[in-house]
Formats: sequence, C-alpha cells, structure tokens
Amino acid sequence: MPFRYRLQKVLEFRIRKKEEQLLVVQKAQQAVFIAEENIRKNNEEIEATKQNMRQANPMMYETYDNYLIHLWDKAKELEQIRVEAQRRLDIEKEKLVKLEQGVKVLEKHKEKNKEAYIAEEKAAELKTFSELGVTRFYRQNLEKIEEEEKEILKQLEELEDS
Repeated sequence: MPFRYRLQKVLEFRIRKKEEQLLVVQKAQQAVFIAEENIRKNNEEIEATKQNMRQANPMMYETYDNYLIHLWDKAKELEQIRVEAQRRLDIEKEKLVKLEQGVKVLEKHKEKNKEAYIAEEKAAELKTFSELGVTRFYRQNLEKIEEEEKEILKQLEELEDS
C-alpha cells in the first residue's frame, strides 16, 4: 500500500497560499522599482533644468525657479511613494516568510510520517520473512524427524530380516 499523507490537502493549500503571496511580493517589488525609476527620472529632470537655466535668458530665471520648486516638491512626493511601497513590500515579505515556514513545517511532518511508514513497512516485511523462516525451519525439522524415523524403521526391518 503506497504512502498517503493525511494532511496532504492542508499542505497543498499552504503551498498554493505561499505561491499567491509570492506573486503579491513580486508586484510589491515591481511597485518599488517603478517608484525608484520615477525618482531617477525626476532627478534627471532637475539636473537638465539646472543646466538649461544656466544657458537661459535672465528673464526666464523666475520661471525656471518655479519649475525647480515644483520638481523638488515632486521629488518629495515620489520619495514618500517609494517609502510607502517599500513598507508594503516589507510587510508582504514578512507574510511570505510566515507562509514558507508553515509549508516547511508540514513538509518536515510529512517526511517524518513517510520515514515512520517506511520503517513500519520494513518491520512488517521482516516479521513476514521471520514467520516464513520459522515455518520453513519447523517444516525442515519435521522432514528431518520423519527421515530419521524412516531410517530407524529400515534398520529395524533389516534387523528383523536378519
């Protein structure tokens, strides 16, 4: 009879939940990456604006200053978004770790049960072989006794005939 783990459905459920959480973590990582990319683009825009300001007409300085202030405000907002995305990523990673631990616990339990099952099967097999050995030994002893009795009977018949 093959090994059947009685908590297999629970293990499969936990594995499925872990895989779903892994997808959530990947999405959260993607959100952090996008936020960092937006910050990088904004920083490039700030640098480009500073360069253009150096070459611009002095009448445009106020416009450039206002635009730079807007970009710096935007940088603060983007940093807030990145921090929030990173916080969400950390939370989702913690959930993933807990789910992985749950799966590992059940997998270890399954492995221990499988080892116990295999040991039990081996013990039953050894018992069967032992019983077969005892039966065989008993049968061989009976055959040996019967042969000895036949030998004694032959010797008695020979003695009686002589």
